[in-house]
Amino acid sequence: MRKHIGTGIAVLATAALLAGCSSGSGDTDTTEPAIDGEGQTLTVWVDENRQPAVEAAAAAFEEETGATVELVQKNFDDIRNDFIAQVPTGDGPDITVGAHDWLGALVAAGVVNTIDLGDKSSEFEQVALDAMTYDGQLYALPYSLETIALIQNIGMVGEEAPATWDDMIQAGLDSGAERPFVINTAGQTGDAYTMYGFQTSFGAPVFVQDSSGSYTTEVGMGGEAGDAFAAWLGANGEAGTGYISTTIDYAINNELFASGAAPFTVQGPWAIADLTAQGVEVAVNPIPSAGGEPAAPFVGVQGFYLSSQSANTLLANEFLVNYIGTEDAQRALYEADPRIPAWSTLADEVAEDPIIAGFLASSQSGVPMPSIPEMGSVWDYWNAAQVQIITGQDPATTWNTMITELTTALEG
Repeated sequence: MRKHIGTGIAVLATAALLAGCSSGSGDTDTTEPAIDGEGQTLTVWVDENRQPAVEAAAAAFEEETGATVELVQKNFDDIRNDFIAQVPTGDGPDITVGAHDWLGALVAAGVVNTIDLGDKSSEFEQVALDAMTYDGQLYALPYSLETIALIQNIGMVGEEAPATWDDMIQAGLDSGAERPFVINTAGQTGDAYTMYGFQTSFGAPVFVQDSSGSYTTEVGMGGEAGDAFAAWLGANGEAGTGYISTTIDYAINNELFASGAAPFTVQGPWAIADLTAQGVEVAVNPIPSAGGEPAAPFVGVQGFYLSSQSANTLLANEFLVNYIGTEDAQRALYEADPRIPAWSTLADEVAEDPIIAGFLASSQSGVPMPSIPEMGSVWDYWNAAQVQIITGQDPATTWNTMITELTTALEG
């Protein structure tokens, strides 16, 4: 659906992911337009959820620059492939909404341009900027964060965050629950994504990062740190304590927690409704360390990309930085799609809700999920090795075989 944005439109879609969102008014950006856009048109791809927020920003942009903004409503799941296919033909948009883990594929296809936030970069959460950076260059304006965290049953173990895995397990045992802790392994499939915070606490990242924070293609899960994580995973698997089991999928995990059978789990904000469906009051905290280093779960970020083939690059950058990159626009995006805001002052504001505060704290200690194309080759090897170790196969042998096979696949 293509529609012209008139200056009278100021509709905001509202939604509520979690209770307690503050509604204080943000400061209006008073930056004078740097560009005369009279007679020029920007095309923006946006999904249904975020369209009303972008409409409001576009209305102000049109009025102040004289440019025209055309929105094309797209199914979010179709945007990445359509953008890669259409930008080289000249049929793509100037700007599109998208997820940060598309970035590697978009850069490889040559369809995105860098953007310049200038002083605005200080307004955003650092992990959000890191996620939208590739080989040291910023490619998108972020607007939201999402990550997993430790969820705990306040009635059984209180609100205080356990500092370590051992502290958490002891608190779970002391609660008298059927299980001290439960975590989703997607059953026999494996779920390295959910397990990643524990893995990074051993100093074993999936890929090594360079001095700019960008991911390289060097696998970082090997060596002594990887062996230590594998040994811990085996010790807590089905041949050890049994705290981690391949009998637990997403639904079973949530039911065990919701029913009080386990007082701790690791989950994302999307699961809060299921976890509290039977009346459990929850606290959200950062994931405790199992290996001595801080636990750094994956963080997902969404934002707006600039096409490498845009005929109006300066105008598009102006729209992103001075109209989407404002507190008012970021608030509208939050209200339309309530994920943790990437805009720091707004993130702090909505974090008056303690549940949101817990997820924000977890994201601030987290790392962007790698957006390099090689990440797509990792999951099958990684998940399978974790399942094998959890079910009792030798940790060191299994883990190092995985590292060797994965490295060979990436080099091939």
